[in-house]
Amino acid sequence: MLPPGSPADSAPDSAIVRAVLAGDVDAFARLVDRHHARCLRVATQLLGDADDAEDAVQDAFVRAYRHLGSYRERDRFGAWMLRIVVNQCRTRAAKAARYTRFDLDQHEPDAEHGPAHDASDRRAEMAHALAQLGPEQREAIVLRFTEELSYEEISALTGVGISALKMRVQRACSRLRALLEAHLHT
Repeated sequence: MLPPGSPADSAPDSAIVRAVLAGDVDAFARLVDRHHARCLRVATQLLGDADDAEDAVQDAFVRAYRHLGSYRERDRFGAWMLRIVVNQCRTRAAKAARYTRFDLDQHEPDAEHGPAHDASDRRAEMAHALAQLGPEQREAIVLRFTEELSYEEISALTGVGISALKMRVQRACSRLRALLEAHLHT
């Protein structure tokens, strides 16, 4: 249980985790409320589909709840949760890749429309370009630039070495640049 008089939304994650482990199952909802938006944002960008992302995040929170007792770094719940989300997204993407047929027509640029002039068009173009990256490069770009994580943090989340991550980000940026330039010239 959380200490009396302490607002639930200002309690550190570690206190909420202790409350859950002490039997306050409703306390887990506070962790979900606190971390859901960030997890969903990452999952949506990694998977490219809001419904798949929501499913991945829900599965990740269920997994976290089931394994909360074995989690030791209780003051870093957010990082642990993000690691679970990334792993869930990897699993979903791998399964989807086995069942999805690549359709060239779906990925051809639309010759009728010129360059985008507003922010929503630019976001759509970027999302389309991100979707064309491989899962490892997309993951590296999202975690580095959207979530603004350091290479050390990304390495801890993904288990990939820092030099390999830097190479992924560099190659992904080059690929994104080429994709966006090609789109502008069509």
